[in-house]
Amino acid sequence: MRAQGLEPDAAPNSSADPASEASLSSRDPDVDAQGIDTSEVGEPKQLSVAPPESKTALSVRDPLQAYVREVQRHPLLTPDEEKTLTREYERTGDVDVARRLVTANLRLVIKLAYEYRRAYRNMMDLIQEGNIGLMQAVSRYDPYRGVKLSSYSAWWIRAYMLRYILNNSRLVKLGTTQAQRKLFFNLNKQKAKLTAMGIEPTPEVIAERLGVKPKEVVEMDRRMSSAEASLDTPLGDSEGRQVARVELMASADEATDEIVAQSQFDKLVNQHLAIFRDTLADKDLRIFDERMTADEPLTLQELGNQFNVSRERVRQIEARLRKRLGDYLRSELGDAVAVDR
Repeated sequence: MRAQGLEPDAAPNSSADPASEASLSSRDPDVDAQGIDTSEVGEPKQLSVAPPESKTALSVRDPLQAYVREVQRHPLLTPDEEKTLTREYERTGDVDVARRLVTANLRLVIKLAYEYRRAYRNMMDLIQEGNIGLMQAVSRYDPYRGVKLSSYSAWWIRAYMLRYILNNSRLVKLGTTQAQRKLFFNLNKQKAKLTAMGIEPTPEVIAERLGVKPKEVVEMDRRMSSAEASLDTPLGDSEGRQVARVELMASADEATDEIVAQSQFDKLVNQHLAIFRDTLADKDLRIFDERMTADEPLTLQELGNQFNVSRERVRQIEARLRKRLGDYLRSELGDAVAVDR
């Protein structure tokens, strides 16, 4: 049974030529396929997480420390054991074999999570997402391509962690495209690197180094430099009262007095239309009811067939009727009413 989960946008294929995997980072030694800096991931090491020294801690039990101790209970695999288990799982799909491969690499997830501890403070959330990526890697790993499981898994683990950070770092999502994801993780770093080299970090220079458009650099820089503001934040109005920010924002709807005025005017127009209708008869009345004021007006040809005249004759009658209606409404209501001729 294969592990199921969400997949990142562009996952590497362990069945591909190893040279193609190396090309993911050959385009730019500082940027990998996800648009972030990566380093070669070796064998996972023993981790020791020291609990924070605090006399005011609410709990003496640190969840991260407890998780690390639990992970260290699972022994690592030797290269020969990993080769045997991965080939057995590829052949049989045994869930117990997959569980052994996953638990032996849980320390790798913790190690990679520490790389992003500054981007996202909740380490347990990052580790959880990384574990899902690890299960995806184990389910897709091809042991016959000559790539270590830890190296292949590192890509999936990072992909899931990065997507989680992008989706949860702010209320409004930032990294919705490949270029935005690359800028989200590398914009500030490129600025610092260019400044240290004595180069002005203009949008054009950064865009060229990261392979994106200058417009995207400007937009991401603006969005990252501005903090989110709650619409419920109390602000002072012109009279010194505390009101929510949302109450001071301009409304897209019409003002109440304008709505009332328009309603009264429409009512007045309808009254005069009823008076004008009483002056009509025969073809004029039929055209007024079935074409000029109907919700689904008939076509000129349909009316012509009813009157046994051509559609051009119906058009002439309608034009004359519209002129009469316009003159009548202007005489009663002035120029506030426009009637198409």
